[in-house]
Amino acid sequence: MVQIISIILLLILVFVVYQNFILNKQLKKHRQEMHQLQQKYAGENLTSINTRLNPHLFKNILNSIQSHAYQTYYTIEKLSNVLDYVLYETQAKYVSVRDEMDFAKNLIEINKIKLSPLFDLRVKIKYDDTNPIVDKPLMGPLISIDLIENAFKHADIQNPESFISIVMELKGDHFSLAVSNKISVKPKLQKSKSGFGQDSLESRLQLLYPGRYTLEKHADEDIYFAQLKIDLNEKDH
Repeated sequence: MVQIISIILLLILVFVVYQNFILNKQLKKHRQEMHQLQQKYAGENLTSINTRLNPHLFKNILNSIQSHAYQTYYTIEKLSNVLDYVLYETQAKYVSVRDEMDFAKNLIEINKIKLSPLFDLRVKIKYDDTNPIVDKPLMGPLISIDLIENAFKHADIQNPESFISIVMELKGDHFSLAVSNKISVKPKLQKSKSGFGQDSLESRLQLLYPGRYTLEKHADEDIYFAQLKIDLNEKDH
């Protein structure tokens, strides 16, 4: 087993060295693209509730990329998809269920670079392509951010027995997102603006789905669980 792991690590090292030149070129191109995006959208008003949902979203993403530079070539595409979604799709009151679930996939892929390859990450995102509502604008954009981001933020990723479980499903006209993780024993620094995301999620759910959603959160010893269920059948817009 040790020999296998050593071989794998050696192959990874060779791959990283081989990709170094290509990666540097990609990083340079990425910086140029980010600079162009910054100039393009600097004058736009992005202070709506959709773009304020999680003010640390991009900071967390970029910190993840920086801490694992050898994977940047892969995450650039995912980050680009997230940026496109936030900049273009979230201005609408509702987006399609498929778009929101695809966004969640990209968000998870970006967060995965924080984790060891051996970390127990369980992800299930399921919907039926034949479901007539999968492409209808029924979802509040970025509804899935807070529960997913909190799982990666508060999970004990250094513990070999730790895990993160994310299950997102569309069954009929009911959307559900269940997230659980082993809670880190390390104390978190308290920030003056902490809790904004949770308050914002509750407020948006009440505005978008009054009487048609449930949001449950509880901790059982060192396991945290959160589940969101939305009835999409009676959208009023």
